[in-house]
Amino acid sequence: MDIRLSQCFIAVDDHDTALAFYRDVLGLEVRGDVRFDGMRWVTVGSPAQPGVDIVLEPPLADPGASAADKETMAELLAKGLLRGVVFTTDDVDATFERVRVSGAEVLQEPVDQPYGVRDCAFRDPAGNMLRFSQPREG
Repeated sequence: MDIRLSQCFIAVDDHDTALAFYRDVLGLEVRGDVRFDGMRWVTVGSPAQPGVDIVLEPPLADPGASAADKETMAELLAKGLLRGVVFTTDDVDATFERVRVSGAEVLQEPVDQPYGVRDCAFRDPAGNMLRFSQPREG
């Protein structure tokens, strides 16, 4: 049996702002842009991983959700409490500089971790934590 990751989801509060970050800053390609029932899903992904999609979705992608539930999810997103994503890069220091100059909130500058990676962390425009990791040699 072969099981592989196909999609993961990141909640965003402004798709155009998120798209500018994920496409223009991180260099991900846009693979889809779907609107349904007043909501929007934008699919992006790394050209190096054609079989893995990241779906930028509303904080509560359920047309039947109550206004109170939607508000709660929006509040959690604003606090940065919904999701975290870890990306791998071949040059964490260059990636850090590229993302830093975009104005993204820096959570952690590049550092060598005791578990074998050098990594850094940011918040995306919606408040989600993104980590960028590079395996250390030796």
